[in-house]
Parts: sequence; C-alpha cells; structure tokens
Amino acid sequence: MSRPGSSVDEKGVNQNGDPGGHLSVFSNTHTAALTTEIRLLSAFKRDTQARKVYLAGRGECAQPTFEPHLVGKIKQQLSADPTLHPEYPSSFGLVEFIRQATQVALGRSSRAIVENRVFGVQTPGFNAAVRLGAELLKHLCDVSAAWCGPVYLSFPCDDSLASIFQAAGIQDIRQYYYWDDKQRGVCLEKLLADLERAPEQSVVVLSASAHYPTGADLSHNQWAVIAELIMRRRLFPFLLLPAQALCYGDLERDAWPVRYFASQGIEVLCAQSFSHCFGLYGEAVGHLLCILKHNSLLLSVQSQADKIVRSLWAQPSVGGARVVATVLSNSAHLVEWQGDVKRIVERCMLIRAVLREKLRLLGTPGCWDHLTQQGGLFCCTGLNGQQVEFLSNCRHVYLLPSGCLNVSAINSRNLDYIAESIRLALTTSL
Repeated sequence: MSRPGSSVDEKGVNQNGDPGGHLSVFSNTHTAALTTEIRLLSAFKRDTQARKVYLAGRGECAQPTFEPHLVGKIKQQLSADPTLHPEYPSSFGLVEFIRQATQVALGRSSRAIVENRVFGVQTPGFNAAVRLGAELLKHLCDVSAAWCGPVYLSFPCDDSLASIFQAAGIQDIRQYYYWDDKQRGVCLEKLLADLERAPEQSVVVLSASAHYPTGADLSHNQWAVIAELIMRRRLFPFLLLPAQALCYGDLERDAWPVRYFASQGIEVLCAQSFSHCFGLYGEAVGHLLCILKHNSLLLSVQSQADKIVRSLWAQPSVGGARVVATVLSNSAHLVEWQGDVKRIVERCMLIRAVLREKLRLLGTPGCWDHLTQQGGLFCCTGLNGQQVEFLSNCRHVYLLPSGCLNVSAINSRNLDYIAESIRLALTTSL
C-alpha cells in the first residue's frame, strides 16, 4: 500500500519520476547572489570585442601570474628532498612558517613575542584567517559579556568580508567612512567621526597596507591618531595584511601599523596572506596572528582556536607554507625574494606615473595626482557609476562600480587605450 496523499507506482516511483515520491531536500534552495567581481568577470568573458580589458579584480584575468624565480627553484628542491616525508601537520600548521609569519608582522625583537603573549595559526588562505578570527570573536560573544559586536568595515571594502563575519554568526555589520570621492583620498575626519560613535568593544577591521579596493593607505601620523582613539574608546582592531611587501616593496614598512599597535600594548587580531607575494595562487597560504594583553590568556585562547580549526579544516596543507618558511628563514633567499617583489612594486608605480601623464597629455579633466599617491596593486580612479558603466558598455573596459581598478593588469599593449577610454568617459555626454 502507498501512504495517504502519495501516488507511487509498483517500482516505488511517483508520477514525476521521483524514486520514493520524496522531494529533494535542496528543492527550496535559491541561487546565491553573484559577487560584483564574478558578475563583471562573466560579462567580460561574454564580451567579443578584441580590445576588451579587465581591470576589476584579483582573480582570473585580473593580472599576470607572478611567481618569483626563487619560489620555483625552492619548490623543486623541496620536492627532491629525501628527508621530507608526507605527514599531517598539527591543527595550527607548520611551526617554522608560524614563527616566520609572526616575525615578519611584528619584528624579531617585538616585546609581545618576548613576553610570550602572541600566537599564530596557519590557515588555508587569507579569507580563512579572517574567518578564524571571526569565529574566535563569536566564541567570546557567546561565553561572556566582554564583547558582543558590532563589526565595522571600511567603505568601500572587499565584498567578501561581511559574508565571512556573517558566516561565523556575527550579523551586526556596520561601515565607517574611508574613501572620499571629492578628495580622491582617505577622509580621516569622517573616519574618526564614525569610530567615535561606535559602541565600546566594537571590532574595527582596518587594512594595514594595500587597502582593497582603493589602494589608499593611512600615514603613520594618521595611524597614531586612530590607535589613540581605539584605546580611548575601547575598540578592538582586526588588521588585514592581504599582500605584505606588495604595497611598498618592503616587509617592515607594510607591517608598520601592526608593529605600532603592538608597541602600544593594544590587543590585535591580524589576518595575513602570502599567496600573492610568493606567487602561490593555487596553494592558499594564510596566517592569523593573535596579540594578547597578558600571556596568562595564551593557553585558553589557543585551545579555543584549536577547537575551531578542527571543526573547519582540521589541518592546513604544508606545501606552500614550507616554501614561505624556507625563504623567510634564509637571509640569502630573503634578499633575492625581496628583489623580485620590489621589481613588481616598481613596475606598478611606473604604470601609475605613466597613466597619470597620459591622462594629462590627453587633456583629461581633473587632477590625477592621486594615482601616484596610492600604493599596491589597486587604485581608485574617482570615476562615478555612470562613467564606469560607459567604460564597460562603450569601451569594453571593466572596472569595479566604485571606479577602482587593478594596476597590475595594465601593460604597454592596453595603457593608451585605457587612458583614452577614461578621457572619453569624462568628456562624453551620458
């Protein structure tokens, strides 16, 4: 007999051909909204124009692959090393990688390291480092009244950041003012005003260098003012280092804000990535650095991090991390790698300068000095939404809706076309 309300034939298949007459548990699943970068990349791939240019993101088609020659050589050496045997790492990852990642963020003589109130966790990429930090904060919210949100993100920022915190169960996501279109730079006054209004114990996510997507970073004096406000208002900083050394070509300079906060005795979470700067695009090498106020807290926080990691990814892969640790722990390798990175940074700065000059020679309206005042792989042009839409629809040049672009995707073959397209976007009646 069949159950009441069902219509199943002798083979147990209903009239719709569904074995057992049951609907899929995924029947009510809706298609997730596409991120801005994915939508733009899809439009770019559908575009049949030969002169199309994609300047909108960090992934596929965004930039030429950068792999330092040294990294390829070390990969070969490690693969031929008979002393290395396949084995699971601890949940925290490769010990030497954690040591080196911590030292490049804080410096070898950091007081926090000396006082043993720092620990690190290797993660499968930058987003995983942010997620682990978010999970630690959520645990803190669940077990005590010491913190219960909200989290403040810069506007604009990486689209994925809000989703990562929400996936960890933190729903109160707010924004603070960062980029000002009229000034074409960071507006410190509005940034400070937003943080002054933030409730005590709010988490403030700050880009330590190479702010995405604007490329506009804070000066040392501005960081000092923000650090003072954070201490006075009892806020908690979550710093981001998504591409250390690729902003200024200098590990120490890129990490200056992290070191400054630590020197002031401020508790900090810091998410790091080594994928871009080592050309390890498919190997996702990340790190979460935790700087605590007292070393008496170390074991309890570490134990919670261990518990969370075991529920998320158990152990990270060690291949890419071993490459990074090998380079950072060897002074000769480090000098060679820094030379490769510095050449990439200098190339990006040259592109910025040439683009600025091309725009000037074309008589493009406005001042374009901000292009060379920003750093890293990204910059904000100051173009508005209509002008960005003109570029994609009429010139097949794809930027983020905020007018930000990936500098490393510009080269000698497309630079003139991009400059002329920007001029047209500003002078054509829309």
